[in-house]
Amino acid sequence: MVLTKSEKTKQAIIEKAAPIFNKKGYSATSMSDLITATGLTKGGIYGNFESKDEIALEAFDFALNKVKTALRIAIQEETTSTGKLHAILNFYHNYSTEPVVEGGCPVLNTAIDADDAIPFLKEKASQGMKDMLLTLRTIIEKGIKYNEFKETLHAANEAELMFAAIEGGIMMSKLTENPATLNRILEHLKQQVELRFRK
Repeated sequence: MVLTKSEKTKQAIIEKAAPIFNKKGYSATSMSDLITATGLTKGGIYGNFESKDEIALEAFDFALNKVKTALRIAIQEETTSTGKLHAILNFYHNYSTEPVVEGGCPVLNTAIDADDAIPFLKEKASQGMKDMLLTLRTIIEKGIKYNEFKETLHAANEAELMFAAIEGGIMMSKLTENPATLNRILEHLKQQVELRFRK
C-alpha cells in the first residue's frame, strides 16, 4: 500500500517519538523533545495529531509491534514448543542493553510510567502484557497437547511466572546497567523448561 505524504509524515513522527516516550516516559516527554526529534514545528506535529495523548498511544503501539514482530520471527523459526520457548528466552538475552526499541521494554516502561496516573497508557500496557502472556500460554498449551510437556503443567501460571521473571530481570539489569542478572534469569528459565516442562 502506497502511503500519502500526510500518512508518511504521521508515520515518521510516530517512529521518532516512540523511543523518546519509551526512554523518558509520558510526563517527561515535552513538545520540545518531539520538535527536536522530528524536525517539525509544533503546528506541523499537531497538524497530524490532535494531542500528545494520541502521539503517545500510537508511539506505544509502534514500539510494542516492533517487539512483537521481532519475537514472532524468532518463534516461527522453531517447530517445537521447547524450541519456541528457548527462542523467546534467547531473544531477551542482553535485552537491558540491546533492546529492540531504544529505552527497553515498552510494556515494562509504560506500566511503571503510567501506573494509576495515566489510565489510557496503563490500559495499553495491560493489553500488551496480556498479549505476551497469551503467546507464552499458547506455546505451553500446545506443548502439553502434543505430548512434549507434562500434562500436570498449568499453562497460564507458568506463562505468568516466565513473563514476570523476564520483565523483572530486565528491570534489575537496567538498574545496575549490567545484563548479567537478566541473562542468569534467562538461563534459569531455560533449565526449568528442560527439567520441569519436558516429559
